[in-house]
Amino acid sequence: MFSSDLIDSVAHAPGVYLMLDARSAVLYVGKAKDLCKRLSSYGRHSGGSHSKTAVMLEQVNKVDTIITRTEKEALILEASLIKKHNPKYNIILRDDKNYPLIKVTVQEQWPRVMMARRRSKDGARYFGPYSSSSAMWATLRLISRLFPLRRCKGSQLKKRRRPCLNYQMGQCLAPCSGLADHTAYMDNVAGVIMVLEGRNRDLIATLTHQMDAFASGLDFEQAAKKRDQIAALTTTLEKQVVASSHIRDQDIFGFIRKDAAVAIAVLIIRSGLISGSRNYFLADPFGDDQAILSQVLNQFYFHGDNIPREIILPFAPHDIDLFRERFDEVRQAKVDILIPQRGDRSHLLRMADANATQIFEEKEKKDQSWSSLSRSLVQKLKLSADPVVIECLDISNLGGKQAVGSLVCFTRGEPAKDRYRHYTIKTVEGPDDYAMMAEVLERRFVKAIEEDAFPDLFMVDGGKGQLGIALRIASELGVEERLEFLGIAKEKESEGEKLYKPRRKNPIVLAPHDPVLLYLMRIRDESHRFGITFHRKKRRQSTLASQLDSIDGVGPARKQQLLKSMGSLKKIKEASVKELQEVPGIGEELACEIFSHFNPE
Repeated sequence: MFSSDLIDSVAHAPGVYLMLDARSAVLYVGKAKDLCKRLSSYGRHSGGSHSKTAVMLEQVNKVDTIITRTEKEALILEASLIKKHNPKYNIILRDDKNYPLIKVTVQEQWPRVMMARRRSKDGARYFGPYSSSSAMWATLRLISRLFPLRRCKGSQLKKRRRPCLNYQMGQCLAPCSGLADHTAYMDNVAGVIMVLEGRNRDLIATLTHQMDAFASGLDFEQAAKKRDQIAALTTTLEKQVVASSHIRDQDIFGFIRKDAAVAIAVLIIRSGLISGSRNYFLADPFGDDQAILSQVLNQFYFHGDNIPREIILPFAPHDIDLFRERFDEVRQAKVDILIPQRGDRSHLLRMADANATQIFEEKEKKDQSWSSLSRSLVQKLKLSADPVVIECLDISNLGGKQAVGSLVCFTRGEPAKDRYRHYTIKTVEGPDDYAMMAEVLERRFVKAIEEDAFPDLFMVDGGKGQLGIALRIASELGVEERLEFLGIAKEKESEGEKLYKPRRKNPIVLAPHDPVLLYLMRIRDESHRFGITFHRKKRRQSTLASQLDSIDGVGPARKQQLLKSMGSLKKIKEASVKELQEVPGIGEELACEIFSHFNPE
């Protein structure tokens, strides 16, 4: 693969290289100070044939390179391409896709605070991700109690003659009714940000100063509100764990290796208090420990809005000076990357290592639990092998309209969400569930043949009829022997769930609390949830499209902008010409056209 012609054509310059397989799928993304020298080192690889590098190089069919001006630009581009392509041999820190964030819409005139699932480049500030959703909701409840910001939807504030119930309850300043002072409102926003940044002590000092000022001015009602805010924050502060005698912002990385696996625990300390943690388990990462830690740092700080004053590491990663330069630039302040050998920081490092060790212990418990469940699945379902990978298909539609297929995947007892798939039905008109299932099954199995990646057990939501469709499609494609099949159906309320196997006349009926049945029901229910969510989204899109498409001048981009700005189709219908005109891209003439369409009288 790494011929002399290829090496000779690569520049001696900093940049990023992408290794691709025969299907042009990205296997690995790397950066280099000198692309030619880095790729030449792969050509000289002399490790064993079973080493991970040798196995990867056997699959490489092509190498693409992107030249950058500096090695720092290559570092940034590498992280971006890893996020985009999810290469098989790169380390992927997946938890930021699953954990919730708190979003503060500071780009709006009257900002709001809300939960968000992903970051957007919309000018808002994002905090998190929170590894505990209950902790995130507790933080939001504290914020809503302390700082009365608006909760209404939409970036554009809709004017109201009378304020909503939140104002009456003292939980909103009612900017919609012109009752809020903008300076006071933004002071509340600043307080929210201080809480989310972990600067509770600074906030208490600020509130104490404000309380004293109100009391001196004989405004005892406002002074009492500040007093209550201080009391609530003090109670929260007492519950937080003190990690350091110094009031510093620090991230501490614990790194433990056991055989091929690596566990990494990150303790997040703000103002000397532990404010959160992140745990990562890497089953068989590519590269040495220094390269692994380098990739983790690059991805962990990819967004650049959570870099603390100090980063404490167990050892120096590759390109440590490059990271120092990059973090100083992003934070616009000095960032210390330290490898302590003694003192308080080394104690924190041992604490992080203890958390990383706990990751292995929890993994072993999960493996033991899965081993027991797997044996029961094989025994009670009469399977030929452990069903490590189980997929389940469900069809969702309403009278045959907006029909979708939803496929979920569970691996070793846990959801593998990167393998979830939605299928829009393309060839079936009308309410024909069997035909819809046949279409989706054919598309799924053809893909499995192309990728040579079949589940161990394929489950369909339904009884003998749905199971028969699955067997027929598998037989037509010649893959019937590549996997096992199961149908799960609820025949009658009194009978509960029944499990159908091929070539078996009677269904398998398990006890209602049997762990095997509960696991299979969990997978089936997840396919329902995944399908219904997508189905509802398509229905909303269809409703919006059907009512807006008939308006001259409203295309896909303007439809999207209207929905984003107004919040819903209902609010678009109720909006005045002036409110519609405030939406970006909607001028006076088009605003009148939209208003007339929904208000013909």
